[in-house]
Amino acid sequence: MPPDPDPLLASLPTTLPPVERMSRMPGGFAAVGTTAGIKASGRPDFALIVATGGPVPAAAVFTPNRFAAAPVRLSRANLQATGGTPATCGYAAAVIATSGSANAATGPDGDADQAAIGQAVADAVGTSPVNVLHLSTGVIGTRLPVDKVAATVRRVTDAGLELSDLALGQAAVSLRTTDSTTKMASASVPVPGVDGGTVEITVTGIAKGVGMIHPRMATMLSVVLTDATASPPTLRTLLRGAAAVTWDQLSVDGDTSTNDTVFALASGAAGAASADDDAAARAGLAAAVEAVARDLARQQARDGEGATALLTCQVTGAADDADARAVARAVISSSLVKAAVHGKDANWGRIAGAAGNALVAEAAVLEAAGLAPEEAASRASQPAALDPDRMRIAIAGHLAYDGAAGGPTGIDKAAARQAMDAQEVLIRVDLGLGAGRGEAFGCPLTEAYVKENSEYTT
Repeated sequence: MPPDPDPLLASLPTTLPPVERMSRMPGGFAAVGTTAGIKASGRPDFALIVATGGPVPAAAVFTPNRFAAAPVRLSRANLQATGGTPATCGYAAAVIATSGSANAATGPDGDADQAAIGQAVADAVGTSPVNVLHLSTGVIGTRLPVDKVAATVRRVTDAGLELSDLALGQAAVSLRTTDSTTKMASASVPVPGVDGGTVEITVTGIAKGVGMIHPRMATMLSVVLTDATASPPTLRTLLRGAAAVTWDQLSVDGDTSTNDTVFALASGAAGAASADDDAAARAGLAAAVEAVARDLARQQARDGEGATALLTCQVTGAADDADARAVARAVISSSLVKAAVHGKDANWGRIAGAAGNALVAEAAVLEAAGLAPEEAASRASQPAALDPDRMRIAIAGHLAYDGAAGGPTGIDKAAARQAMDAQEVLIRVDLGLGAGRGEAFGCPLTEAYVKENSEYTT
């Protein structure tokens, strides 16, 4: 009989629910995407999402960048006002997103601009300004045209927002800046109903982000909507846990933005049992949120500025999952690895070097991923365990390094180069130390990335 195939040469299987790349609107929400005149190009730049029954549980993950933009600061304050401490969960009736101006580094005037937009939204949908969450993206240091945004708020609310899939898709289009594709993902799973039996819940996410992306809390803009039932603290726990193993494992260029934000809102419209106290409902919602977050992260990496492929690194055999994620993150974040992938050069030495530099994530990320606070504090930013004599590396299905067998395998570089000419380039690393596993997503570093970012404001 032929020997069993080496599992290192194939992608790891996933146990997450299947995802469709579409904007299926969960019950309890309405949306619109349109043009407000923020972008000089005239492309869509305004999105509004409203909870049709009034404020619903909401949670967020924000950038830790100390130059955080006005929309980040205001949204954090609003969540704290409606939910208490920590300032990352509460209640929200609307999310407004503008594209073309980041409203970052704009001083007190920028804060006043964002507050005025929040008041306009609150007046239009009949809620309090503290129930409005904010997203902005675009050039740093430019102010939002408040009059244009406020006029658009009035125009779209007078016309009426739509409960359709198309409307949510149009909102996703309006999030885009340098994105070349619209990023949407939906998953539906069965969970227990509040009155017995089974109901289907839907989780849908829209996102933007192809540059200024690096593993550190959120790493882009996204809105995740669900018709499941969960309190703000539960929603925060599930969102933060999903982000820790998906968006925190995504890197395009090594820079974390001033505006990075992910919002999750739960309408409860499906009639599901509460994820707060029903284990099956919680597990179903958690899996769907992670599946949507993972797919959006993969879409963002594939569409990274100048990207020619999706770069995925999956790590097995680590001492634990935190170490595995650290190694995967180090590999896809390495400029040398990213350049080699662009050149279709199966340079396993660069992968080994990046793995050897791997540091475990920050304490907050480790806690979100499930470590106890004390262990997270002691492990944070420490080197991942690695033994070169046990490590194995495969590139695009070709074994390149086997520490236990003496090191380099004499990889067929021509065959590997051909295999690397693909929409997704998979790097697999096994550390030979335990059962830990993790993955990370990135993209090649190309000349097009340099050109785009050398002319971004001009």
